[in-house]
Amino acid sequence: MRTRTKRSLLLAPLGLAAALGLFVGIGVRASDHPTAPATPGPSVPFSRVPFSRMDSLIDRPGPLSTKTFVSADWQVDREGLIDLAHPEANKAGLKSGLEPIQIYLHVVRHPQRGTFFIDTGVERAVRDAPERAVLRGFMAKAMHIDLMKVTHDTASVVAAEGPLAGVFLTHLHTDPIAGLPDIPKGTPLYTGPGETSQRFFLNAFAKGPTDEALAGHAPISELPFARDPDGRFEGILDVFGDGSFFALWVPGHTAGSAAYLARTEAGPVLYVGDTCHTQWGWEHGVPPGQFTRDGKQNAESLARLRELVAAHPKMEVRLGHQHPASSPSVASVH
Repeated sequence: MRTRTKRSLLLAPLGLAAALGLFVGIGVRASDHPTAPATPGPSVPFSRVPFSRMDSLIDRPGPLSTKTFVSADWQVDREGLIDLAHPEANKAGLKSGLEPIQIYLHVVRHPQRGTFFIDTGVERAVRDAPERAVLRGFMAKAMHIDLMKVTHDTASVVAAEGPLAGVFLTHLHTDPIAGLPDIPKGTPLYTGPGETSQRFFLNAFAKGPTDEALAGHAPISELPFARDPDGRFEGILDVFGDGSFFALWVPGHTAGSAAYLARTEAGPVLYVGDTCHTQWGWEHGVPPGQFTRDGKQNAESLARLRELVAAHPKMEVRLGHQHPASSPSVASVH
């Protein structure tokens, strides 16, 4: 029996009229969780910078140390991960079917600012108490959670790596926030602009779990990007104020999707987020498929990130859900 896509699974319970209303209407907002503009503070004294400033520093060794944990192995339909209608995908003969992926939790440690996560991994309850997990019931079935094998749950990583000074989210889909229930309440959460207010038909199903994962947490701090005067990205922030860690606004997959660039002693590391999920998509410049809100804008953001890496060939790349061949293998992460 042919594997159904995430989209078809999510639409199945809807009547025809409701489904059409979601497609042609404005959709549902991602979350009702409160937000506030991020303001500079002792841990995150960010400032807006042009691309030229970031670019001049990228290849210099920096003060940060980083780790990447494989929080879970999973399988998701390729149709959502890769735009199968793209000419390159047609040329390669890619078809819908389950694609092996991983859920990551990235740790970035600054010698003065503290320890931060990029995205949140997967909460312990998914493995140990699935009936209490945020991703349960219908959403668990729709997202093939039965195929998810938790390896490093978020609670264990927090215990080993904390205390936490903050969490930088690449976006507000259910996968990057699946570990939020294990993140200590009061930990600052940062996203790009418009993540909660963006409207998309899949939010009709994801909004409930998203709000539940965020419940009890502080208001989301929206990073105040402004247009890059050099025109290379929609906006760039020097997060720690010392040129060691940058946030890049890369809209498309979601309205406020953000990538992050860390300067470590071993060299630069780029955290792409779900602007590109897969190794194949990165290598061929093909954006995600049905899980993406604006495919054209996503493709533009992906092209900008690939151009950045091409200019700095020693840069390590961390994709949303797979490792590119030119970056460390799964064996080299935790």
